[in-house]
Amino acid sequence: MADFVSKSVVKSSVRELSTPLENKAALSTIIGNILADNPWGCTPYISGGETLPAITKNSEIYSGTIVYENNAGKQVGRISVRAPSAAGFDTIVTTILAQEALGTAMGGTGSHDSSDDRFQVTLKCHDANGELYNVTFRRNNVSVSSYESDEVIATIKTWADTIPALA
Repeated sequence: MADFVSKSVVKSSVRELSTPLENKAALSTIIGNILADNPWGCTPYISGGETLPAITKNSEIYSGTIVYENNAGKQVGRISVRAPSAAGFDTIVTTILAQEALGTAMGGTGSHDSSDDRFQVTLKCHDANGELYNVTFRRNNVSVSSYESDEVIATIKTWADTIPALA
């Protein structure tokens, strides 16, 4: 019987942030700068006959909770919110909070505490060496996955060290 022979070693790494990202806007600024400036030196590539960008936003998700409290300050209800974009999340929160009938049904007043929000954005990157890898930003950490070359993680670490919010 034939043996399986390893052809690659795929790695992943995580950086836990000393202080969670303050909010969605902080994350959006970081992602926007990466997409505009390409700090990791990624390169466009061809897949399926189509030229793809060096870095793309592969996925994103935003979630949070609307809490309803009565006049005594007791929590009487909760609504979980989840959206595939920051703008969608903001629209959903605003729409829910504007619904007086929900507050009446819950028996309290709704509020959104953004300190409890969760968000995740994954970027797909094509390294100059030909590797495709992912960088995922969450409120509490940044992870790099599906890379082989140690130079990939060294480049991202060097860049992240220059971003105070990613310390």
